Amino acid sequence: MAVPKKRTGHSAQGSRRANWKATKPETTKCPNCGETVLTHTVCTACGTYKGQPVKLADKEAAAAVAEAPKKTAKKSTKKAAPKAEKVEETKVEEVKAETEEVKAEESVEEKTEE
Repeated sequence: MAVPKKRTGHSAQGSRRANWKATKPETTKCPNCGETVLTHTVCTACGTYKGQPVKLADKEAAAAVAEAPKKTAKKSTKKAAPKAEKVEETKVEEVKAETEEVKAEESVEEKTEE
């Protein structure tokens, strides 16, 4: 086993460790709510990843929305598409309203803590 002949001095040790630098984590904006999020992680504000809901309850709601147009698609496909878009738009608006409510509650809590 190799053993150093002399002890390494503080200056030499510091010079060697001078290249140990911390890097800032990469961040992006959530496509759903616009919140700043770490890359490759679920948005903490709205609970989506790559535009898809991650929570089980949100997935079930999205699946129910997806099944509803399929049932009406057999009768007339032209009318089903605009309805699906309206349902998706209302879902996005509901999520945005919920996030605004949560932010408002957090700001009220912060004010009470101070």
